[in-house]
Amino acid sequence: MASNPASAAPQTADAVIIGGGVIGCAIQYHLAQLGVANTVLLERDVLGSGSTGRSQAICRMHYSNRITTQLAWQSLQVFADFDARVGGHSGFVRTGYLVVVNEADEGGLERNVAMQQELGVPTSVVSQDDLSRVAPMVTLYEDERAAWEPESGYADPYQVTVSYAARAREAGARILTRAPAAGIEVQGDRVQAVVTVAGERIATDTVIVAAGPWSRQVLAGVGVDVPLIPVRHQVATVARPVEAVPHHPTVGDISQSFSFRPDGSNFTTMGFGDDDEQSNPDAYPQGLELPEAAVARAKLARRVPGMADAYYRGGWSGLFTTTPDWHPVLDAVPGTEGLYCAVGFSGHGFKLSPAVGKSVAELVVEGSAQDVDLSPLRFTRFVEDDLLNSSYRYRVLA
Repeated sequence: MASNPASAAPQTADAVIIGGGVIGCAIQYHLAQLGVANTVLLERDVLGSGSTGRSQAICRMHYSNRITTQLAWQSLQVFADFDARVGGHSGFVRTGYLVVVNEADEGGLERNVAMQQELGVPTSVVSQDDLSRVAPMVTLYEDERAAWEPESGYADPYQVTVSYAARAREAGARILTRAPAAGIEVQGDRVQAVVTVAGERIATDTVIVAAGPWSRQVLAGVGVDVPLIPVRHQVATVARPVEAVPHHPTVGDISQSFSFRPDGSNFTTMGFGDDDEQSNPDAYPQGLELPEAAVARAKLARRVPGMADAYYRGGWSGLFTTTPDWHPVLDAVPGTEGLYCAVGFSGHGFKLSPAVGKSVAELVVEGSAQDVDLSPLRFTRFVEDDLLNSSYRYRVLA
């Protein structure tokens, strides 16, 4: 489904969503499912053109905190049955997901797996003998341990985003592309309207900010400070020597601080980088640092020796919008009635998006999410010094 340039904005809406990535589109869809279809989504470019379109798109459930594990587990079930549950294509491919740690992180791995098993996630700690049955192409070294999730894999962020958008439109929602929000009008302590850069004013009492790396500046416009820092993350694609490695699982290689997954039948994508801070989401290096890509390829060959002859095909860089604890903020904004945010996903947004869309829509319409307790992701946790913790130093696997 192509995105069309913005048409005239309606004068009123029951809610306005700022941001047309997978999070904003999932929220708008779920609002319509709850009977709130008179909504407008404003996207500065085209749908999925920000962080969503540059995601590595891994769908896994291994986290250090119950809330993110719950959101990921609920989302995985949607991805795996997307056409029946939402309508459209998710592109989900089940590959299995392997987490590899060294001795320093062994205790964290065991704690995480135990917590995930309590929540019903199919996962277990595996030995090299176990691995020889489920992923014989992967090598573990003497100082390493691993956990295995057989249900996990990867999906297609663009297809998921436009499917949510199509279903929302069918319910009567409006989506305006190439229509950046210029500002949010607040009178007293209540949201009044959103104004576009074209000068169009949409009167509304509910605004949901889901603008990815642009969220901090959107919220700053109404005097709201949230600690969001965009960082650059690189993704490279290599051609896989299929005669040596016909397939492999998705791997979160904490031991070597990178990740990789199959990409179709012939390619593999690797996620890596030093997470360099970027002050301007409109102007950052969107290509790859080739020396860093070469280091990642060497790590790949160490983990999967059959990949030694894999060769570089291309890649890109995208932005993670990080918070101090590398977890999102899903909350009403304190002090401004009618203002909500779904921001700061820190590289987790796509894999959590189905459950986040549902939970935030329920928060807006019903006052709280029905399936999860969102309080660990509240806006005030940073000033309260009540941050979520990670079992690992590799923060994107928080």
